Amino acid sequence: MTKHEFLRQLEALKKEYTNSAANPGSFECDSCSQCSGCMFCRTCRACYKCTHCNDCQDCSHCSHSRGCRQCHNCAYCIDCANCSQSAYLVACTNCTDCNYCFGCVGLAKADYHILNQAHSRDEYFKRVAELKRALGIR
Repeated sequence: MTKHEFLRQLEALKKEYTNSAANPGSFECDSCSQCSGCMFCRTCRACYKCTHCNDCQDCSHCSHSRGCRQCHNCAYCIDCANCSQSAYLVACTNCTDCNYCFGCVGLAKADYHILNQAHSRDEYFKRVAELKRALGIR
């Protein structure tokens, strides 16, 4: 096989996979495409080793999250983007090692923040309940 033949066949394989909706190594995924090693996900795209996620895209090692984009190792997150190593975030972007944040951007190692402002645990849950009702978030 010549170099040219090899590269042509490799490109054909890449194109075939890119246009494929297959989910190799995934289990019980519904309406997902190009996911790998995922379980119990719905309508996700290009995710890796995610579980129980809905409507996520380009995420890896996430669980119980929905509407997230390009998140890594996050759990119980909603509508977040580019977050990592975090849990219980809502509408956050570029947050790392954070827990219980709502509408935050660019935080690291933060807990109980709303719009990048720190709150006590009790105040956080009270304000988040109000915000979720006002914004129609479940």
